[in-house]
Amino acid sequence: MKVSEASQLTGVSTDTIRYYEKEGLIPIIDRNDSGNREIDERIIRRITFAKHMRSAGMSIKALKQYVDLVDDTEDNTAKQKAILREQVADMEERRDDIQFAINHLNYKLEHYDDHMKEAENELRELENK
Repeated sequence: MKVSEASQLTGVSTDTIRYYEKEGLIPIIDRNDSGNREIDERIIRRITFAKHMRSAGMSIKALKQYVDLVDDTEDNTAKQKAILREQVADMEERRDDIQFAINHLNYKLEHYDDHMKEAENELRELENK
């Protein structure tokens, strides 16, 4: 299948597929006699895997490390799990930061009339002086 077909199938842009190949996140894609990439099921699975890991917030660098471990002939289970644990910790930290911001904004909304409005008026008065 062509890159454009793989793009439609996976929901990953053609530019991103080429980038994944260049960065080694997916194996080198075989080319036909005309020089066009010929993508098979193995590549589709790797594109989909990379897409899911990127959606989970994994950096290109971490994903490359993980993929290199997968492609290695040795059993790298412990190292792969360590990368995944680190990713989970990063995502949990981001979630906590987002939850803090959400809580802060909800507090501001809940106390808008008795706190925010007054604070905004004070700021306006200071700016007008």
